[in-house]
Amino acid sequence: MIQKAYKFEILPTTEQKVLLEQHFGSVRFVYNWALDLKKKAYEQDKKKLDCFYLVTALTKLKQEEQYKWLNDVFSQSLQMAIRNLDNAFTAFFRKQNDFPKFKSKHKSKASYQLPQKVRIDFENSQVFIPKLKNVKAVLHRKFDGKMKTCTVSKSKTNRYFISVLVEVNEDLPSKQVVAENATVGIDLGIKDFLITSDGKKVSNPKFLRQSEQRKNVLQRRLSRTQKDSKARERLRIKLATIHEKIANQRKDFLHKLTYQLTHENQVSTLVMEDLAVGNMLKNHCLSKSISDVSWSMFRSFLSYKCEWYGKNLVFIGRFEPSSKTCSVCGCTKKDLTLKDRTWKCENCGTEHDRDINAAINIKKFGLLKLGGKDFPSSINKASLSSVH
Repeated sequence: MIQKAYKFEILPTTEQKVLLEQHFGSVRFVYNWALDLKKKAYEQDKKKLDCFYLVTALTKLKQEEQYKWLNDVFSQSLQMAIRNLDNAFTAFFRKQNDFPKFKSKHKSKASYQLPQKVRIDFENSQVFIPKLKNVKAVLHRKFDGKMKTCTVSKSKTNRYFISVLVEVNEDLPSKQVVAENATVGIDLGIKDFLITSDGKKVSNPKFLRQSEQRKNVLQRRLSRTQKDSKARERLRIKLATIHEKIANQRKDFLHKLTYQLTHENQVSTLVMEDLAVGNMLKNHCLSKSISDVSWSMFRSFLSYKCEWYGKNLVFIGRFEPSSKTCSVCGCTKKDLTLKDRTWKCENCGTEHDRDINAAINIKKFGLLKLGGKDFPSSINKASLSSVH
């Protein structure tokens, strides 16, 4: 089964906005309350409280006089906050995430989840949300499938959205046969966002750089305003609008690019490097440029779209010498530096464009990796022997 997420903007009334803010605050309170209980129980008695215990404790808490206001909020959303905390601890013990932290009113994302009872009326452009009833929405596209979990959120620009997870009644397509002539190597860069092994280059749009001057002006003005003033709030929204525009431009570019890569009829396999983006961001000279290109988001989009459309996606090791290796004879140029955009092989005399040469080698390394296990008969091993 395929699961897809659809995000729509909702247009609540003033009364509905008050209820939404109450939901955001209550869910955050329950999360922090449950986290505090778990920490104290372990510190004092070395006792681990599970999700079911906390849900029962929440029911008793709502009966107390000072916490009666929790009954005004959809009960299942409060229970989902506890489940999310339980999942956060599971990820921590599996060393997939840091220890769960208390959620701040000002820094944490305002959102809550609805596991059921949400209905979408495409004809009248309305969404039925428990406790809020019918809310106007911008339903720009329809979907078919079973609705699962819904998430209501608020952006930094004070816009409200609902994300619907839909289970589509379709099976994932089978993977296409790997063939050397249907494989493309992808080298990610900063000047050019993407370079393929067949010589194609996709320029980097640099959305952050385009809006940086205006963003810096607003940041300076914001720093001079008085805290909690109306002028500060107006500037904050203007600044958040710029960041939201940059994020939307970036997502639109990456969605279109990954769609194009996964819909090439003559391509069955895509190969790219397994980059450690977090470590690369520690380079203060390149951190802003690396953040602007969003390699991690590109990898995420490409991964699930390859699953949807039956393409093979292969990652090679991040320490493979793809740039320093001659794609013709396999000789390695050890003194190659980052500023060298072109270089000549001392062994065979071939002149290389650094990025295209790297993309060709990435393709070859990927095919060699596949050759280690169930090497497809359609791939000629002899043609790959030049890479070592």
